[in-house]
Amino acid sequence: MHTPDRRRRGTVPPFPAARQGRPTRRAAVLALAATATALGLVAGVQGGADAAVQGSLPAGTQFYRDPASQVVKWVAANPGDSRTSVISKRIASQPQGIWFSNYRPNTVTSDVRAVTSAAEQAGQTPVLIAYAIPNRDCGGASAGGAPDLSSYDAWVTKFAAGLGSLRSIVVLEPDSIALTTCLSAQQQSDRFASLSRAVTAIHSASPNAKVYLDGGHSTWNTASEQANRLRSAGVLNADGFFTNVSNFNTTANETAFARNLLSALGNPGNLHAVIDTSRNGNGPAGSTWCDPSGRAIGNYPTANTGDSAVDAFLWIKPPGEADGCAAAAGTFVPDIAYQLAVNAPDPSSPPTSQPPTSQPPTSQPPTSQPPTSQPPTSPAPGGASCSVAYRANSWSGGFTADITVKNTGSTTISGWKLGWTFPGDQKITSAWNATVTQSGAAVTATDLGYNGTLAAGASTAFGVQATFGSNNSTPTAFTLNGAACTTA
Repeated sequence: MHTPDRRRRGTVPPFPAARQGRPTRRAAVLALAATATALGLVAGVQGGADAAVQGSLPAGTQFYRDPASQVVKWVAANPGDSRTSVISKRIASQPQGIWFSNYRPNTVTSDVRAVTSAAEQAGQTPVLIAYAIPNRDCGGASAGGAPDLSSYDAWVTKFAAGLGSLRSIVVLEPDSIALTTCLSAQQQSDRFASLSRAVTAIHSASPNAKVYLDGGHSTWNTASEQANRLRSAGVLNADGFFTNVSNFNTTANETAFARNLLSALGNPGNLHAVIDTSRNGNGPAGSTWCDPSGRAIGNYPTANTGDSAVDAFLWIKPPGEADGCAAAAGTFVPDIAYQLAVNAPDPSSPPTSQPPTSQPPTSQPPTSQPPTSQPPTSPAPGGASCSVAYRANSWSGGFTADITVKNTGSTTISGWKLGWTFPGDQKITSAWNATVTQSGAAVTATDLGYNGTLAAGASTAFGVQATFGSNNSTPTAFTLNGAACTTA
């Protein structure tokens, strides 16, 4: 059996072709390649003005500490080193993300199961990073992954099979949504559809898994742009997004960005953020992104963030592992680890419980966002109150469409069926996050069970791929459980 991958990605600047340093201003997004033209109803999901009342992880969640991490092994092998004490106390004692970055479809299930089983025995929650998307890092220093999206879909299914039934945190493909400058519009659309399928596969295999998609970071894409990409990648069926992976932006800036991103998504109650705080204690070093000096570890890993929008501060990038300048990317460098540790305070006790920046809730947060009222066992009488946003990306003879359904009523919908009629000659060939059937021009999409409950104000999204001949007009009338919906 293979062990989880020990060579992890380095920091990846948004402009990998230049490799001149990570931009640190939002203006840099102007250089990104244009994405596919959005057709049809482009408006995003509508929502309330406030974020969710609380995060979706219990504040006392204990994350899994890998006893075979590079830093743990180094500490054990170097008891007399002058740097060992501070590295041991401030880094090796802490839980870190475990990366699955080598494309090994024959062993990935057992590799994942080895981690989740060990975490279960320890009574802890593992943080697993899936990093095998084709053309990852746009062919840069962390290039690799599956040979094609079909192979990736199969790999993710096998990855999900190892998660088990208990809670786990899945960080799904860092940079896969924010970094697409090397992809054509069609390639980007295909990637986002594959990520959406990955979310479905993980939730289907492990309903208690928490899946987070790539949110970029506060000095990369704008919140509006990143929200549009996240929608296309199925974020409304995920548990949220992650930011700042392998980066140095401050927790305050990332938290503000996360709130802006949630607002751009319509503040759906089921979505929250997790933030990589592994190296952001002193913030960024100007435009130097590769193994900069003078940095420090940030917030210790915890679900007790004190912020309703943020599920957890995590160490996704293991502190002390090189970006690719001081050593090969993913190599543990004691001098880097020591500098990060010596510039930071000691952790509180227990290690995974960092004091929040504001008073936490007086009661234990549940493992999922509760509805405001007791869910009925069937849809509300008289159908449902709903709105639908239909967003298409088209090319010659084909298109994909992202369809977002929102419960605009005051009661929970348990089980949904969305219907519409195509005004042209569109024919659906595949779908994700819903079961979709077509008879003539009439289309019916049904939930997959895990995404069938919509609390008041909640949204879900699914997608279709289709062909057309001469007419790809946007449908304008939708029904949910037989009741007419408004269009957003």
